[in-house]
Order: sequence, then structure tokens, then C-alpha cells
Amino acid sequence: MIFYKTDEEIELMRLSNLLVSQTHAHVAAMIRPGITGAELDQEAETFIRDHGAVPAFKGYNGFPATLCISINEQVVHGIPSRQEFKEGDVISLDCGVQHNDFFGDSAFTYAIGDPGEEVMRLLRVTNTSLYVGIEQAVAGNRLGDIGFAIQEYVERQHGFGVVRELVGHGIGRHLHEEPEVPNYGKRGRGIMLKEGLVIAIEPMVNRGKKAVKQAADGWTVISRDGTTSAHFEHSIAIRKGKADILSDHSIIETVVQKNPNLMEIGILSEAFSA
Repeated sequence: MIFYKTDEEIELMRLSNLLVSQTHAHVAAMIRPGITGAELDQEAETFIRDHGAVPAFKGYNGFPATLCISINEQVVHGIPSRQEFKEGDVISLDCGVQHNDFFGDSAFTYAIGDPGEEVMRLLRVTNTSLYVGIEQAVAGNRLGDIGFAIQEYVERQHGFGVVRELVGHGIGRHLHEEPEVPNYGKRGRGIMLKEGLVIAIEPMVNRGKKAVKQAADGWTVISRDGTTSAHFEHSIAIRKGKADILSDHSIIETVVQKNPNLMEIGILSEAFSA
């Protein structure tokens, strides 16, 4: 069953997603060589709880942490550890909260130091593909239009691999709701998009081939060929003419600009949110 949201509920979800973005910004300011995922995870949990919310991921189906922190070839669902970050690492950070009975969910990928031009191109393409998909997320289009646009941009135009096994999702009073939102597909297929639908669009893209495997911890998903992966995500509400982006990456991008340990990937959020 698909749950459509009222305008009032969407505004509550905007607040939840703003807190997710603020949590990202809080920990992004701390990212540097030598810090660990476990340290960032503790900071994120404290920040979320201090703002009257609950970490959405901690305890979800047994997941042990507040953040999913996936490093380099890890695609998603990485468990924060005491492994120190180092120069050249790529850190995909996924965060969710429950606040005022509604969930927020957003992801962003960070580059520590310079991981090389091809990896930075991967991050730029993946980030741009998120907005390419969002452009199709309007009332009257079909769900497949979103996935087609992302796949076309990532694979056919830039030669990277869109992960198939993991997809976006509806979001609201539950972290994961119907429908599933693939990052691939055919134009004109799938359900008709209607106002009031809130979905999380989250392209996960490998520098090499699209195939993935699961690590022994039962959670972490890794690119099968060992190439770097990137992940960006927004929660958005379907509207007529233009999607309403509920999460806010601009506050994250501002922190990335100010943190000398992080590479800028190019600001897109302001242009697409205006």
C-alpha cells in the first residue's frame, strides 16, 4: 500500500529531513585523516538525541549503529568501526532520523584529500544523477522515468555501473514504505507519480561494474570488482511541475567547502532547490 501525505505531514517530514542534513553537516566538519567511523557515529547519535529525535537506523532489523558509513569499495550499509580514515578515502555516509512520528533519510559521499580525478568524477556523476532523477519526479510521470534518467546519465553517458540490488523507497511514518524506487528502468513504466507521494531517491554507483556482494558482517555491501562506490540521497515530495526536495544538501556542501580535509565535488543543491 502506498501512503500519500498531506501538506501538513510533508512539512513535518521537512523538519525530520532538515535534522538529517544538520547531522551530516555536524559530522562532516569533523571528517579528517585519523578520525574513525565509530567516533562520527557517536557524535551523530548525540546530536540527533539532543534535538529531540531518535536515530532511525540504530536497531533497525538489528543494525548496530546510528550511521551507515561505507568506505571506498563499500557501497552501503557499512558498520562504523575503529578503523582510522586516511588520505584518499571516499566515505559514503547515510543518516536517518525519526522526529514527530515521521522519518527523514539522506546520504552524501565525502572525499578525504585527493582520491584521484577518476574517483572525483564518479562522485560528481553520482551526485548529478540524483538531481537528474529528481527532475523526473513530478506528478504525471511514471516511476520508471526516474530510474531511466539516472541509468541513462550514469551508464550510457559516463560509463559507470548503477547498482541493481539496492533501490530507493517510499518514506513517511515508516523508514521504508512502498514503492521501491530503482535507479534503473524503462521510461513510461511503473506507477503514475501523484502529489503527496514522498520518496527517497538514492543512486548507488560503482566506478567499475554494477555487480555487488555482501561482506561477512551480514550488512556491508561491496562492489564485486573492488572499485570505489558513491551514494547520494534526497527525500523528496512529488508535486506538479517540480519536485519538493525535503532534505538540504546545501548546508552539507557549505561545511565541505570549509573543511580543508575534504574535496569539493561541485554544488548542485542550490540550483535545483531554487
